[in-house]
Amino acid sequence: MGETIGLRAADGHTLDGYLARPAGTPRGGLVVLQEIFGVNDHIRRVTEGFAAAGYLAIAPALFDRVRRGVALGYDEIPAGRDIMGALGRDAIVRDIAAAVAAVRSAGSVGAVGYCWGGALADLAACQCDIAAAVSYYGRHTATWLDLQPKCPVMYHFGRLDPLIPPEVVAAIRAGRPAGLFHVYDEAGHGFNCDARPEYHAASAALALERTLAFLQQELG
Repeated sequence: MGETIGLRAADGHTLDGYLARPAGTPRGGLVVLQEIFGVNDHIRRVTEGFAAAGYLAIAPALFDRVRRGVALGYDEIPAGRDIMGALGRDAIVRDIAAAVAAVRSAGSVGAVGYCWGGALADLAACQCDIAAAVSYYGRHTATWLDLQPKCPVMYHFGRLDPLIPPEVVAAIRAGRPAGLFHVYDEAGHGFNCDARPEYHAASAALALERTLAFLQQELG
């Protein structure tokens, strides 16, 4: 089980973070970046899963700048998009940096994110002091390909994803020539989330296996 702690960004903004601790000495720190549904039950479980794998893991509540305590249902996509749209990129980076600082005591820090958070994991690789990032189906990465990651990044996409067609994946791949790309033939959007109809167990399991191996290589 995790706990909610307070974080403070460089501009003084305070936000919540869901922190989960490993049983023993941490392998490193890990920032878990949310979908547009907030830090909901699924994101908390994902955070706890990474703690069980040995990382001091934290999921910052990135929607707190607009509305606190957001945990939307998967049928509330418009509400999530409205909150996401009200956030500025610089403010998001400051909040991610606050989460990075909160787990820095564990050693090297990485980021992993899903959907909107998947793109933000790439953004963190470009603009935050982290050692590795993993991006799951992050379409918005295509909007800042002028930036370049400063650490290794792994990308996961579903070939059947209607929100991220092959040409968008190709554009991201071209803009991230050093990236490690995996495309799952039977997976669509949100394939990692076992609370959504789009969940694809085999693809999710393989992606997690690859993610953990990558994080162990880059973080410890």
